[in-house]
Amino acid sequence: MWVADECKNSFMEMKWKKVHRYIVFKIDEKSKLVTVDKVGAAGEGYSDLTASLPDDDCRYAVFDFDFVTVDNCRKSKIFFIAWLVTYLYILLLLRSNYTLKIKEYFQK
Repeated sequence: MWVADECKNSFMEMKWKKVHRYIVFKIDEKSKLVTVDKVGAAGEGYSDLTASLPDDDCRYAVFDFDFVTVDNCRKSKIFFIAWLVTYLYILLLLRSNYTLKIKEYFQK
């Protein structure tokens, strides 16, 4: 499985430049290539992310969540989300380790 350069570039823009609120990735089953499916603008929220996910196909997403701590300090955390629609697809993904490979790619 390969990850397109646009995936890492978009993730770095989200992480360091705060240009994107979320990124949705999809896997092309024929070429085994992970590509960017949709990018959310900085002003969009979690509801926009969930609205952009398909009802009939699986996706991966990263979401930049901003929050304020008890000490009134602004923080941000990036969450990795696996959007798995069907049970069969879940088994295929777990068996092929797509999830782990994608996580490892972004942790470099």
